[in-house]
Amino acid sequence: MATLKQFEEALRAQGMNMALAILEKMRKEEKKTRSIAPARRVAGRKMTPELARKILELHSTTDMTQQEIAFQLGINQGRVNEVVKRGKWLTEDPQSAEAQARDKAKARMKRMRSEDTPIPRKQPMAASAEEGPRRPKPKPRNTAQLSIDDFL
Repeated sequence: MATLKQFEEALRAQGMNMALAILEKMRKEEKKTRSIAPARRVAGRKMTPELARKILELHSTTDMTQQEIAFQLGINQGRVNEVVKRGKWLTEDPQSAEAQARDKAKARMKRMRSEDTPIPRKQPMAASAEEGPRRPKPKPRNTAQLSIDDFL
């Protein structure tokens, strides 16, 4: 299958200037109507035992999917899954695994802000000098596939 760029090059090679002009006009028109919509992000509600019980109630009494439950309650689908599969957030115990993980994360973020240092990133591993630079293996070409050149 030929790409749009290959098609354009083939038109140019054949001297089909009118077709190229039409193609350019179509691109401009399409660009005018194109819009980049922001991703639908649900501003999450704070998970509470009451909300977890509501999730379980909806899950057991209706045929709603986890995504539908999440959308109706204004939470993330992953949170619904954690409640349904693992029973998370069903207690307000400060010693529960969720509460401890939350507190650790909050402390870590507070420490990062107070230190005012950037988050360290992993450095890429350098290839050894003996191996030389690594190159990806070329993909074998499928000779059975037609290209635009086959029609010219």
